[in-house]
Amino acid sequence: MPKKTQISKSSSDSDSPRKNLGSLISSEPEPGPSSNIKTSVWSGFLVSPFSIFDTEPKGCLKKGDLSSKKYYNGIGINWTSAVKRMMNSGSMRRIFGINKTGIPNGSKSDIWLLGVCYKVVQDDDPSIEPTQSEGFSAFVDDFSSRILVTYRKGFPPIGDSKYTSDVNWGCMLRSSQMLVAQALLLHRLGRSWRKSLDKPHDQKYVDILHLFGDSEESACSIHNLLQAGKTYGLSPGSWVGPYAMCRTWETLARSKREETGNADMSSLMSFYVVSGDEDGERGGAPVLCVEDIVRHCSDLSNGEVDWIPVLFLVPLVLGLDKINSRYLPLLAATFSFPQSLGILGGRPGASTYIVGVQDDQAFYLDPHEVQPVVDIKTDKLDIDTSSYHCNTLRHFPLDSIDPSLAIGFYCRDKSDFDDFCIRASKLVDQSNGAPLFTITETRSSPTAVEYNDRVTSNSGVPELDSFDAVGPGESDGGRPEDEWQLL
Repeated sequence: MPKKTQISKSSSDSDSPRKNLGSLISSEPEPGPSSNIKTSVWSGFLVSPFSIFDTEPKGCLKKGDLSSKKYYNGIGINWTSAVKRMMNSGSMRRIFGINKTGIPNGSKSDIWLLGVCYKVVQDDDPSIEPTQSEGFSAFVDDFSSRILVTYRKGFPPIGDSKYTSDVNWGCMLRSSQMLVAQALLLHRLGRSWRKSLDKPHDQKYVDILHLFGDSEESACSIHNLLQAGKTYGLSPGSWVGPYAMCRTWETLARSKREETGNADMSSLMSFYVVSGDEDGERGGAPVLCVEDIVRHCSDLSNGEVDWIPVLFLVPLVLGLDKINSRYLPLLAATFSFPQSLGILGGRPGASTYIVGVQDDQAFYLDPHEVQPVVDIKTDKLDIDTSSYHCNTLRHFPLDSIDPSLAIGFYCRDKSDFDDFCIRASKLVDQSNGAPLFTITETRSSPTAVEYNDRVTSNSGVPELDSFDAVGPGESDGGRPEDEWQLL
């Protein structure tokens, strides 16, 4: 039997109906088709999540290194080659190496989970062990309420194929479903929602799970995603990169909106992929143009409203074989945004859904466990949904993330979008000339002057300067000495 470590709750939680949720932390590596590596729950003392790591990157992505046409067609060079090497060498699990569960041993740093900060050390009593604190208990409660989507087996064949399972090839699709599911939770139930142990379930919660069922009847199913993504190279049994995945969701949302009698997605929110000039053909950091977003919302509502809820997807390539370390503090800082939907990415060739950070570790939900299909009916509110949630905390070093990834953000209304732009602009100012993406008011304006002028210390973005954020190859003068390019 796998060894389990009991996490004690604080006395204030003793009467909570959720006192046993997430109370077990496994000392085994995360489940999957095959794994025999045992690891300790506790490991390593770590450093600040917003500090620059000392590892020198192997190189930055320069213009011409990747054809944006190739990436546009759905397969990132890094992603595909890594997957093929992994499949040729054996187990899907092996790509993760030694996996870690729980929280880093001895770490008393704050945990950021999708825009919410959890303090695992009490100011009034620092002697309390982090895993016994109220902050940690609240973090586990939040983490285990996020929707988990994994490999499934036994679903109806996909299209004309014979595939009734997505084992060993569908991890990017499943990871993206988790990110979109989180956006729908925010949209329909709010960030404070937590899964209840009581039945019947909330109708809105069951409705969301139904969207991710494994049949053509579910709007966000793997069947419909593969159909929508044919233009970008998606097909049953094939692997796909983050950029093509983002474009596929945009296409699926548009097609569902155009279908008569199927308003599952069109009534929920819109999808917007943030790319570089001319859809990335000219390279450079992705640009979010405020003017374009306002027009996008107006067009989708036929001019009836100024704003509709938007899910922003920002696909990035932040290095070649290894992520450029100058971007690590910026990625970590995005988890402090209230609009954060996390990161679609993981280790090379094995996609995960990254939901939080503590020190230099990234917490994630893993789609690689194989589970039987569950038929979620919207009128069955007492259905068992345990397979859609995870009580095991897993993490890996943020600097080992694949350089091909995508960041997600959800903006409910215009004021929420304005707040996001302020935070993002401040992050640009702290990037030492190498931002993840930029904000501009109009296509004709090179910089986001208005939002930069409005940035204040109250925006909530951690000050990277206070963490000695000077990346490799940079001088105190600011700009990196080498050239860099994002596709």
